[in-house]
Formats: sequence, C-alpha cells, structure tokens
Amino acid sequence: MGLRYLTADWVYPVTSPRVHQGVVVMDDDRVIEVTTRQNVNAEKQEYHQGILIPGFINTHCHLELSHLRAKAPTGTGLLPFLNHVVKYRDIDPSVIDQAIREADAYMWEQGIQAVGDICNKTDTFQTKRASKIQYYSFVEMFDFLQDQQTENMVKGYMEAYAQAPQPKSAVPHAPYSVSPKLFGHINGLNTLNGTISIHNQETSAEEDFFLKGEGGFFDFYKNFGFDLSHFSATGKTSIHYAMAHMDPAHRTLFVHNTLTTLADIEAAQSWSDQVYWATCANANLYIENRLPFYKHFIDAGARMTIGTDSLTSNWQLSILEEMKTISRYQSYVPFETLLQWATLNGAKALGMEDKLGSLDKGKTPGVLVLDFDPEVGVLFDAGVSVRRLV
Repeated sequence: MGLRYLTADWVYPVTSPRVHQGVVVMDDDRVIEVTTRQNVNAEKQEYHQGILIPGFINTHCHLELSHLRAKAPTGTGLLPFLNHVVKYRDIDPSVIDQAIREADAYMWEQGIQAVGDICNKTDTFQTKRASKIQYYSFVEMFDFLQDQQTENMVKGYMEAYAQAPQPKSAVPHAPYSVSPKLFGHINGLNTLNGTISIHNQETSAEEDFFLKGEGGFFDFYKNFGFDLSHFSATGKTSIHYAMAHMDPAHRTLFVHNTLTTLADIEAAQSWSDQVYWATCANANLYIENRLPFYKHFIDAGARMTIGTDSLTSNWQLSILEEMKTISRYQSYVPFETLLQWATLNGAKALGMEDKLGSLDKGKTPGVLVLDFDPEVGVLFDAGVSVRRLV
C-alpha cells in the first residue's frame, strides 16, 4: 500500500510532548515516525482537522452482557442493579451472540484498540478470535464467600478458563464475593506476567460489610440462599481484604474505586508497585449516581486507566464518552492526563504497551483523529467526536 503521512493541527504521541502540525508516518498499521510537515512533501500529506492520537484502551468491559442494554434502571445502587442482571442472564443464545458482535464492531468504530474483558462463560470467545480488537480475557470467579462450595464452583468456571483465548487470567469478582479459599485457587491458576482484575469499593454497602459487619449484603445473600453467619468484619476497607489474599507480584487492576480514599490508594501502592486503577465513570453514574474523587488518584501518582463497563450499566461503549464525563464533572483533570489514562496507562495495565498505547516507532497502536481543539475547545461539547484512521 505504501506509506501514509497523516497530519493534523496537533499530534499527541503520549510518550513525548505534543507536536504542532505533526505528521504520523505509517506503513500499513505500523508507526514509522512522528515528524513535522516541513519534513514531508506537501502532496503526500493526508490532512485531518483536529488532533491525532493513538487508539484507546478499554480496561474494563463485560462484552457477554451486551444483550442487557437498557434492561436495568439507572440510579438504583449496586445491589438492586445486581438483582436485575441475574434476572436477565438466560436469554436466547442467538440474541446474545448478535449483541456481542454488534458491541465489538461498535467499540472498534469508536477507536478502541484493546479491551480488558470480564467473562463468566464462553459466549464471547468466537467473536474475540475474529475481532480486530485485542482482548485480554479476565475469567471471573466468585463463590459468595461459601468456602464449602468453592471446589464445585471452580469446576464450573474451568470450561471458560480452558477455552478462553490468550491472553487470559483467572480473576476474583470482588472482595465481598470471593472467599480466601477461592483466592487461593485463583492465585494458583495465574502466571506472573499476567494482569488480575477485581471490582473494588463500588458501593457504601461494600464498605459497611467489611468495616462494621452490617449493611445490605447480608439480605442480598440471604435472598439467594447463602448464609453469612461465619463472616466477621475486618474493621478495614474492602480493598485491604483483597490485598491480603491477592499476589502483589502480578499487575493488579482495581476497578471502579468509587469510594476509594487517598489512604486506600497509598496502601495499595505500598502493597505492590504494579497497581493500576480502572475508572468507569458512566457506569458509576448509571448505577450509583456518583463518581470517584479523581484528585486523590492524581495526588498519589496513581496509574489510572479507563473502562466502559457493560451495556447493562452504560449507554454506550465509548472511551471518548468516558473522558467527556470525567471532564464534565471534574474538569480539573487536564486533557493530556485523560489521554494518558485512555491510552498508554491502559496498555501497560494489560501488558500490551510494547505494541499499543502511544505513537512510538514500531508500534501498531491504531491512529484516531479527535475533532477537538485543545487550545480553546471543551472536551465534553456534543460536537467532539472520534474517527478511526488506522
């Protein structure tokens, strides 16, 4: 096909300062270099209005739940939301398959290059193997803190774990749903070069459960026939229970973190130097109608990434829309910081930074044009859109 010389008002390589009137030289899908217009014959330049950026990384999604779009009402809180998800899980397989394929195609159109995807079943694997998107499959496990049932539940998850395309990891669902025994099984399944994802501090009921041994989880589990009389509160926030049973040698991706404090962040980053954080802003608004306080993460030098969660808890699977929401509600977060969260940090969290996340020579990160003027524009304007060039 020959080389393409993509140019825009600004180029954001992410790993280096932005380039005014920059040119990204591409050989098929591989970056050759980032230069300036003065160094390229004008007739060869392919101009696009806006800024050029690498493809987005979506670090948290549930592709297999795509058929549940708009089924759960907004603003109910996490526990009623989970009840809705369980109620709608068993749907005609053809409906599930079509929704998965459509969501995968939509994410690619929206500039998403890689996805960290939670899966409990095998439903997404055929689409993943055929997709242009690079997936990291997180095969999620939980035993509802019922360690007498752990062995049987692990056997049920092993079909999905065995069939999941690489890269993959076995991962715990959340502190409130995984016993120490199951954490041990999960740790035994994983290799040291993997990423382990866990939902974290998403609702006040989770904190009440671990800090005080009270709150909505007792009734939630009782409704499903699970006894929690053996559970004793730890007196610490839920993330401490997770850290006590996870392996700090792995990359660890804490997801949601709606109630995570500065002290929690500092404790996690003292526990391991491979901690990443995934925020799913629109899902937090959809379910709990609140957001994390991002200043805590910035002040702590935390490696934040961005996820979409699922269509059960979001209006769309778009990293740009997540960036817009963060910018709308916590506008002190600079654009370049958001861009790093949406690209390079996510690639590092998934162990894909050798190929994705920045416009560095030799990488195959995808190239997007964002119709946005960083000098005067407002990111959350309705007219700001993204288009894939590579």
